[in-house]
Amino acid sequence: MGNTRILAFYITVCIVAFVISKITIAVLVYRRWQRKHMVVQDGLSGGKLVMFRSPKKKTLQSDTFLKKTMKLSNKDIIGAGGYGTVYKMTVNDSISFAVKRLNRGTSDRDRGFERELEAMGDIKHRNIVTLHGYYTAPHYNLLIYELMPNGSLDAVLHGRSVDKKALDWPSRYKIAVGAARGISYLHHDCIPHIIHRDIKSSNILLDKNMEARVSDFGLATLMEPDKTHVSTFVAGTFGYLAPEYFDTGRATAKGDVYSFGVVLLELLTGKKPTDEAFIEEGTKLVTWVKAVVQEKREEYVLDSSLQCCPVEEINHMFSIALMCLEPEASKRPTMAEVLKMLEQIKTEEVLSNS
Repeated sequence: MGNTRILAFYITVCIVAFVISKITIAVLVYRRWQRKHMVVQDGLSGGKLVMFRSPKKKTLQSDTFLKKTMKLSNKDIIGAGGYGTVYKMTVNDSISFAVKRLNRGTSDRDRGFERELEAMGDIKHRNIVTLHGYYTAPHYNLLIYELMPNGSLDAVLHGRSVDKKALDWPSRYKIAVGAARGISYLHHDCIPHIIHRDIKSSNILLDKNMEARVSDFGLATLMEPDKTHVSTFVAGTFGYLAPEYFDTGRATAKGDVYSFGVVLLELLTGKKPTDEAFIEEGTKLVTWVKAVVQEKREEYVLDSSLQCCPVEEINHMFSIALMCLEPEASKRPTMAEVLKMLEQIKTEEVLSNS
């Protein structure tokens, strides 16, 4: 009888110790989370502002930040896309953010929404736009990004004359390598690996040094209305979608590679994949370039502002683009292989000149 009581006592002690240890771990994890985040509840609209760790965070007053967020209007719009409208939010003379308003609010069934955003906020890479935080409300959500002062590659190449900039070959090459490095990081170095699902020139942003930063990764997953096998939700943008997507409806890493191939053609030709001239002729950018390159007449499709450029480098990039644009997905290289080939363009030039 005494042994039974002793055993029961030890079991009780072990259970109590286990519960205390779990509570202690939970408290420590929560405190660590608090140190990494600034959380502000907005009682007026039922929303919540969460800012991830950031050197800028210490300079911000939470109530001021929230008020600035709530006062965004049409005059602050700097862009718009399939997922929502983008605003420039200026906090003070030295701090500004890009705020993307998603036209979808949170609900009980969106419990994974904030977990997805937490994972996106953890991604830090020099060729990926940093997500600084988010604001959730019943009828919409705001994503708070690092502001890219030179806008998107799409605006620089195809925008109004005010936005367009003359991009020389070294700048275009640097953008191609930077974007490839960012996508390769998402595909191969993130755990779990991330398929972007909407690679296009408007999702490649340019920082103050004209370095490429990949934007909007993970948004297709966040905005998908359901997780069933069959969905009518189109993940991607027409003109950039891989041919197999129309058969399977499934986004894949090799689909991202195809989309990046289209971006390379934009950099080389200066034309949009849905250019009006192609529509009139019943063709598209990829088909047009393939036909000309097969005849080894690349100079006829090259952007007119790139006529005085190293021919070998131009031709090498055309060949890499066409590898990415293979109709059969299994024949396309991975993004890691694409990055390596792009980086070798300059290496081979140095070796040939030495």
